[in-house]
Amino acid sequence: MAKLVRGFRDIFEPQSKNFTELENCARGVFSLYGFSELRLPTVELKELFVKSTGETTDIVQKEMYAFEDAGHRQLAIRPEGTPGVVRAYLENNFVQQAPVQKFFYIGNMFRAERPQAGRYREFEQIGAEYIGNSAPAADAEVILMLKDIVAKFGAKNYTVKINSLGCDKCRPLYRQALIDFLSKEKDTLCENCQTRLEKNPLRVLDCKIDGARFKGRVPTLQLCPECQTHFEEVQRLLKGKINFEVDPMLVRGLDYYSRTVFEFQAGDASQNAIAAGGRYDTLVKNMGGPATPAIGWAMGAERVILSRGEVELPTSKSVYFVSMDATCNETAFNLMQKLREAGIRAEGGLFDKNIKGQMKQADRCHASYALIIGSDELAAQEVTLKDLKTGDQKRISFNALIDEVKKLV
Repeated sequence: MAKLVRGFRDIFEPQSKNFTELENCARGVFSLYGFSELRLPTVELKELFVKSTGETTDIVQKEMYAFEDAGHRQLAIRPEGTPGVVRAYLENNFVQQAPVQKFFYIGNMFRAERPQAGRYREFEQIGAEYIGNSAPAADAEVILMLKDIVAKFGAKNYTVKINSLGCDKCRPLYRQALIDFLSKEKDTLCENCQTRLEKNPLRVLDCKIDGARFKGRVPTLQLCPECQTHFEEVQRLLKGKINFEVDPMLVRGLDYYSRTVFEFQAGDASQNAIAAGGRYDTLVKNMGGPATPAIGWAMGAERVILSRGEVELPTSKSVYFVSMDATCNETAFNLMQKLREAGIRAEGGLFDKNIKGQMKQADRCHASYALIIGSDELAAQEVTLKDLKTGDQKRISFNALIDEVKKLV
């Protein structure tokens, strides 16, 4: 028997409706903020993620699904959305035509990481990227937009943490101070962090093994005046609109972040980010474009749904057509289609079954009413409407059927 690959899953109703609800909720908020949808390809050149995400990240080193195609190109199934958005921005010449862009995307990502609660090897991300605006207002806008989506969807008991990673002026000094501090602890670091120590010491603070034990002990990043002013303005714009705390240990796991970073956290402290993002003012330039400021975020749909709890959403009432005789099948089918054209949820068509089998299927479909057509109904140009909850029945003419059913459903 064929089996699922570990870390992947099938999602049926009613669980699948939670994803649809979250997607629709996000689309509504994105529209209010003026973000337009970008549908990204599933496969990109592997080099795109190596150069943008960072050679020392877990995504690139251990989690990316990469392969060589028939043309000997090194490709990867997308593990995240931001590099693809920036590639599309550059490749389609938005830099010249309209440098300020607000994009959102909804799509599945793929990472070969250990499956756990709310985390799978194929997972859905909803993300937003605001390119071309360096003002602190852009930072505050995307954070508040994320809050609006999460709150509207109904996620509970989440906290918001923010920090600033500085810029190319102030971060090198902090980087060296961090290397000096961590070098004294090198023998106690995990194998990954010993490698990260020289290449990207900030990643040690994000490590699930080593990060927590350095809290309150590591040197503090001293922001340059420009970064300090920027971060203070972000906080001013957020105050009174969202509850947040400044966390100096918040660094995020990707190499391209600078200045503002943030996380929405809920649930288990060890694996609690439901959404996160930050500013990446050097990424567009590093990918071959001009110096262009940008900020964005991504939420894990599974994590957000888990934080709220899966909700069994109400199903719209429906009718189920039952044909009692082969001579009635065509009429039943045609009426079923007319109701659908009128915007009414109608099911049926299992006409090779006897009436008992058709009624059993109506119950499985959670239909509210059965519309039964036999030889008597056909001769009178009527259907019998049966309330499947109360058992009450009445006759309705073909001509009045749409109007009568609309009143019920």
